[in-house]
Amino acid sequence: MTTMTSPIQLTEKAAEKIRSLMADQNTPEGTGLRVKVVGGGCSGMSYSINLEPAAAPADKIFESQGLKVFLDPKSALFITGTEVDWQESMMGAGFAFKNPLAKGSCGCGSSFTA
Repeated sequence: MTTMTSPIQLTEKAAEKIRSLMADQNTPEGTGLRVKVVGGGCSGMSYSINLEPAAAPADKIFESQGLKVFLDPKSALFITGTEVDWQESMMGAGFAFKNPLAKGSCGCGSSFTA
């Protein structure tokens, strides 16, 4: 598998948070960020992100902000062009997704329609 420019872009703040999580969890070499779309949520589809030690056989491996991003072909159909940011406010903190392919989203920002 070759590493290409990512169709998912991490902001600097998101990358810093991911690196911090990786350090806290003492992740092994080669660990990447799995970004995935799953069915569910109040708008029909939800985002899922996890740290994984290796890519699955069908995954595309990309790089953003110096971090590996693992993306399965089905999820790529729904999130290509998405920016992942880390936001903190008085209401809480979390990853925020800016998806140009989303036709609508819910108030929580983690569910969308395509």
